[in-house]
Amino acid sequence: MLLSSQTIESALSQCKTSPHIYIGYSGGVDSHVLLHLCAAITTLREKITAVYVHHGLQAEAESWAKHCEKTAQSLGVGFKLLRVNAVASQGESPEEAARNARYSALKSLMDVDDVLLVAQHREDQLETVLLQLFRGSGLPGLSGMPESMAFGRGVMMRPLLNVSRLAISNYARAHALKWVEDPSNQSNDYDRNFLRNAVIPLLKQRWPVCDKTVARSAMHCADAQVLVSKAAEELFLSVFNSADKTLCVGQLRSYKNSQQQLIIRQWFQCLDLKMPAQSFLERLQSEVIEARADSDPVLSVQGYCVRRYRDKLYCLKQVAPETLQESVWPAGQTSVMVFDHQTLFCVLSSAGICREQWQNAIITVRFRHGGEKIRLPGRKGHHALKKLFQEAGIPPWERESMPLVYLDDKLAAVGELWISADFYSEKIQDCISLSLQREERDER
Repeated sequence: MLLSSQTIESALSQCKTSPHIYIGYSGGVDSHVLLHLCAAITTLREKITAVYVHHGLQAEAESWAKHCEKTAQSLGVGFKLLRVNAVASQGESPEEAARNARYSALKSLMDVDDVLLVAQHREDQLETVLLQLFRGSGLPGLSGMPESMAFGRGVMMRPLLNVSRLAISNYARAHALKWVEDPSNQSNDYDRNFLRNAVIPLLKQRWPVCDKTVARSAMHCADAQVLVSKAAEELFLSVFNSADKTLCVGQLRSYKNSQQQLIIRQWFQCLDLKMPAQSFLERLQSEVIEARADSDPVLSVQGYCVRRYRDKLYCLKQVAPETLQESVWPAGQTSVMVFDHQTLFCVLSSAGICREQWQNAIITVRFRHGGEKIRLPGRKGHHALKKLFQEAGIPPWERESMPLVYLDDKLAAVGELWISADFYSEKIQDCISLSLQREERDER
């Protein structure tokens, strides 16, 4: 295949006119060829910014950054250096940590309809599919890398994905390009390098065009995944509760095991979590979904826990236990933080706590110790909070952190759920109602 700028123009013709084109530029031969091809298109040049991501992992990275900046200047395009922290966290491989840090930084640049071009080619696709195959991946993994995908507020494109490494090398030599060589690419400690340096050369001795045929298989898997995803979405929506992002256990159990697994994978995708391993799915089915109705099974994954309460399946962020301490609601203040992720607000209402009582009382926020009771409007007698929580279907893990509001040491309200009959009033715009707002903790 003769590589030319028409390859780039053909790829970009599939998207809207982009305000800005960012090019992931590491200084290696692949990204240098991509940058050179793009810079040769005079109508694009003023839109282009070459972006070097400095991972801070190698001493040579500073000199590579300078090389990339000089190359961008010589080609008449913009340049940007991004520094990231690519140190792997627990459970994260070095490659994964570097990729996550790099993509996070690149996403921060993207505005609406901006395009990020990256230089993965056909051999990269071969490596990706083989890695996914060896990990036992399903269709999504075996589909490999897409040529185009949503990325931040814009889109990421891989215009060289159907181009061979040989074609890229030939172009680089023909145009006398100078690029940097990352010595870590020679280390077979990394799975991808081991494939690239030791396995794929052997495969190509036997099957010279295996990169092309495997790429074609990846396209077939991607096409099949589109159909599977559509079916999975329909199944998922039939059991999904959008209000609290839970699954209905009864409806889930009405499906076959294979369909249940499709639904759970769709659920994890909806929650923006990694796809669960097959072993986890099987445990989830046997230990949680099929557990007794009166049990409280819990299964942990990815810093989350999946647990069942009554007929719902919850996926909850695992957080360190918080110290529940009594606090005083400052006079005249419309809100009070009860945790680092929960805030209790008071607002004017036509029904609720009498505003005069609210304004004249010492207000404190406390938490359950056990045995609390409350008298409710329209109901006889006093009711234990434990019974009320059960009636309302409040999950056990939410009950202990439910703020109790006391006026002059008398229980006046239970979060935003109930107001004591001793304080309840109905006067237009002369009452106080409570609202408990929970902030989403996104630490992924």
